Amino acid sequence: MKISSLSVVYSVLLIASTAFAESSTTVTGVISESMCGAHHMMKDVSAAQCIRVCVKQGSDFALVVGDKVYTLKGDKAQFDRLAGQTVTIKGSMSGSTINVSALEPSKEKGRP
Repeated sequence: MKISSLSVVYSVLLIASTAFAESSTTVTGVISESMCGAHHMMKDVSAAQCIRVCVKQGSDFALVVGDKVYTLKGDKAQFDRLAGQTVTIKGSMSGSTINVSALEPSKEKGRP
């Protein structure tokens, strides 16, 4: 019985430590917002302008990485300054949300 209980505890700890390691991430993508994602609805303005208008209306800043859109949590002034630009973000991921700890412009170019 002791061996079985120890195996269960060890397995739980292993799974928990693996989940924690997977939550820390570095991702490169384009700063956008959660409503439009990669396809901005305001066609007569730049991507950055559309992003800023949507955020003022309640949308969250987001990171577009290929077909995925991740909600960003962190320094909104920094996200605003880099709206529409490709960036590399370091942070912790929980589901489709990234809690940003570091952000820098990327050399890659892109517009969602």
